[in-house]
Amino acid sequence: MLKPTEARAEEARRQARELFVRDRAKEAEVVKEREKRQTVQNEKTAKLRALRLAKEAAELASAPAPKPKKAAAKKASAA
Repeated sequence: MLKPTEARAEEARRQARELFVRDRAKEAEVVKEREKRQTVQNEKTAKLRALRLAKEAAELASAPAPKPKKAAAKKASAA
């Protein structure tokens, strides 16, 4: 049988292990939650980027052709 001092030491070790395991589980949950939020943020950013690029492409497609610059007109009159 264990001496009273050894029994107390063993009980303290058991409680410390339990606390350690519980803390590790909490940390794992926090990491999972952080990764989940980051994934949601990345998806949102990708969606907004796709919308912006689609809008810019539509604006370029509907924009009128650029007019010739005045420098080209000066060369024609000088010749």
